[in-house]
Amino acid sequence: MKKRFDLIGYPLGHSLSPQIHTRLFELSGIDVEYRLTEIKPEELTGQYDYLNGLDGFNVTIPHKIPIIKFCDELSEGAKRYESVNCVKNFGGKSVGYNTDVIGFVKSVEQLGASLNSRVCLLGCGGVGRMMAIEAARNGAELTVAVRESDVRVAEGVMEEINRALPDSKVRVILLSEVKGGYDLVINSTPLGMYPKTEGSALEKEQLEGVKFLFDAVYNPKETTLLKYAKEMGVKAASGMAMLVLQAVAAHEIWDGSEYGIGDIETLIRDMEKQV
Repeated sequence: MKKRFDLIGYPLGHSLSPQIHTRLFELSGIDVEYRLTEIKPEELTGQYDYLNGLDGFNVTIPHKIPIIKFCDELSEGAKRYESVNCVKNFGGKSVGYNTDVIGFVKSVEQLGASLNSRVCLLGCGGVGRMMAIEAARNGAELTVAVRESDVRVAEGVMEEINRALPDSKVRVILLSEVKGGYDLVINSTPLGMYPKTEGSALEKEQLEGVKFLFDAVYNPKETTLLKYAKEMGVKAASGMAMLVLQAVAAHEIWDGSEYGIGDIETLIRDMEKQV
């Protein structure tokens, strides 16, 4: 019987998930059906029976937290970030995982950078909180740069990190106070995302002396911030790597598939052409 997998969320709109997952299933030689299923927030509980009938599924906004109630078990990452974006059904159990964090860490590694370095994180909401905690867990000397209106949120994350990791080095500054010189700059803000592609969390001059930049935005392929990085000689990567690598992690969970670096890099480039 053909295995069945879904992406659930609402609204889904234009998603690259079917293209990415179909390619990964083809590479692993597995014949499956992968569908997009829109589920409104108030309808999620009523869809549990349907979800139980799948072999696994991906989860996106707004269900990453509510779907936790569906899961019988959670991975360490899902527990830590209280967010599930991948579920595997097997042996009568549903296990929730957070592959966003796996995709993030592997994206930084693929870029050639290290979280165990001087890191500046731009923004601290949603995925930014995960990036901040993961950077600190990996030994980063972390600077979190935010807008003035987000200082209290960033300070809350800093306190959370300090409670869990008393020896961590974390500080909060304003985006306007970033002065470069970091080993790695990570953009977790939506600034520069389609359709408002002209935006940037930093000015070009603020990237002076930066070695690496990872921009979580993947549409457009080259954001204004990535253009600045190129002009300043900073080695940089877009969020497409993270999108693909979190999908790769899901396949490793679902069926133990393994993929060559070349196949993954080709898939990232092909998906960049789709945006």
